[in-house]
Amino acid sequence: MKKISGMAVALMLFAAATLMLPVLMPAADAAVRNYISIVGSSTVYPFATVVAEQFGKTTKFKTPKVESTGSGGGLKLFCSGIGVQHPDITNASRRIKKSEVKKCAKNGVREITEIKIGYDGIVIANSRKAKRMKISRKDLFLALAKDVPSGIGESLIPNPYRTWKDVNPSLPDIKIEVLGPPPTSGTRDAFAELALQGGCKKFSWIKAMKKKDKKRYKAVCEAIREDGAYIEAGENDMLIVKKLEGNPGAFGVFGFSFLDQNADKIQGSIIDGVEPTFENIASGQYPLSRPLYFYVKKAHAGMIPGIKEYIKEFTSEKAWGPEGYLIDKGLIPMPDREREKFRRDGRNLKNFSM
Repeated sequence: MKKISGMAVALMLFAAATLMLPVLMPAADAAVRNYISIVGSSTVYPFATVVAEQFGKTTKFKTPKVESTGSGGGLKLFCSGIGVQHPDITNASRRIKKSEVKKCAKNGVREITEIKIGYDGIVIANSRKAKRMKISRKDLFLALAKDVPSGIGESLIPNPYRTWKDVNPSLPDIKIEVLGPPPTSGTRDAFAELALQGGCKKFSWIKAMKKKDKKRYKAVCEAIREDGAYIEAGENDMLIVKKLEGNPGAFGVFGFSFLDQNADKIQGSIIDGVEPTFENIASGQYPLSRPLYFYVKKAHAGMIPGIKEYIKEFTSEKAWGPEGYLIDKGLIPMPDREREKFRRDGRNLKNFSM
């Protein structure tokens, strides 16, 4: 057998260590970040921020860093990999999509815990200086869809409506001007599904399209016009509130919590005869209500200090219970049994599957 020199052995050991370095790095780097990194939904952001502040004050752990990136943007960051350079938790105002679960798995994020935190309603609000709007989902579809029924057979035309009165004679004769979230937002996704698609279904021939060509049906029902009637206002919902104050003729799309916190300045439109109130959203009567979530990267629970304790704080009765501090911020709580289920899932870091 050929004898290997000491220098050769040293070089071989160095090469092996170099190859193993990427595998060892995440664990070695864990000490670099000693706080929880949270991204995601602008709607869930106020709730997560309050919990983070409470968590930082009452435990030995650092206050988590919470960023408002939108649900889609947050899930993109969350699913990009394992390690301290990636967020630990992402907030979402819609459920994670199958395509996002696949992307997570592709990047090594295979164990995720889903925690539903409560409910919220999407509101169409305007300034209290203006008259309160009473509108239907069909009206909203006709006002904001990219293409609308022509009125002649089963055909579509680019949206010709310029005022609310053009859409429905009973609505005010003012320009259609709606400030809302961008495509990366879960609020935008939910608005498109609950409001626009909800109105789109009122046309029987479009509704029938869903069985024949689901992709085209979704494109027709959820595509928003791009001629200035709908204005993307970013992920900062407070900015929309400020703009509504300065422009009584405009409307804004955002979560109920922002309406609740700014009720002295803005008012929610009545949708299909139902007011956007805490009680109506909790009961499911309000047509634009939706669940809210956050997702936890299980691999980070043993890497970043405080993740399990943060979950415990968020899922405590003093936070999300019927008389918890999150209710003061506009969160609509889940029923007792549902809260108990997600409390248990969170504290056990139960693996999520679709």
